[in-house]
Amino acid sequence: MLSYLHSFHAGNFADVLKHSISIHILQYLGEKPKPFFYLDTHAGVGAFSLTKGESQKTQEYLNGIAKLWNLSPAEQAKLAPLTGNYLQLIQRFNESESLQTYPGSPWFAMELMNQPDRLNLFELHPREFKTLLTNIRGDRRIKAFQKDGFHACLSQLPPKERRGYVLMDPPYEVKQDYDTAVESLIAAHKKFATGTYALWYPVVDRYRIKKLEKAFINSGVKNIQLFELGIQDEREPGMTASGMIVINPPWTLMKAAKQALPPLAILLAGKNGSFRCEQLVAE
Repeated sequence: MLSYLHSFHAGNFADVLKHSISIHILQYLGEKPKPFFYLDTHAGVGAFSLTKGESQKTQEYLNGIAKLWNLSPAEQAKLAPLTGNYLQLIQRFNESESLQTYPGSPWFAMELMNQPDRLNLFELHPREFKTLLTNIRGDRRIKAFQKDGFHACLSQLPPKERRGYVLMDPPYEVKQDYDTAVESLIAAHKKFATGTYALWYPVVDRYRIKKLEKAFINSGVKNIQLFELGIQDEREPGMTASGMIVINPPWTLMKAAKQALPPLAILLAGKNGSFRCEQLVAE
């Protein structure tokens, strides 16, 4: 199935969580002078318009990035670093006082990585891949592949840099994606045990997430953390929360998330907001 288009959901509350966590990982890796490798298994197009097309049909960004964007300068200055760093990059991407566009995961990596670093992007959808090529044109650090990132990514591991970050953000169009994601990350970890891995997931059915967590707990992989942000009671229909499972996270991530997610949940959802910051598997 290739019907999923992230442009319908760009900038929503799930993107706020996913990209703020991902930015922290990229910035942490970039603090050392040694080059590192970034691999995105489901890269999308890299940039989205919020003023037309699919984004305007759903307007999910209004309950996500727009709530941060519309804060006063004084309120923005009080944001926790995890959230504030994310917002600053969104402002840099827009280059205007109005919120018109939203970057995809590849752009954050392109912006935060140094010249010696490398990026490999996988995107299977024909239309999305074509747009991705246009958005990354001219950046020699990047290689893009129109392949299934679940499995093709394994051919790129371990990277020659011996340092790296793999982001897996599947569309979950089919239920099997949950199992495939776990299997793919465990296989990747066997080839490159020191890499950092992050898996984004939607909370539509809590049973599936509990099963996902159990699979990681029983995998034998060490040092796994979980971060979740919710905006509705789970008895409501649709995606009520989303999360990130991170293998080999930066040692700074848990503290940063615990500082950022409680106020972020309140900002985005008020009394309906919720969050989780947990060490799923010990080091």
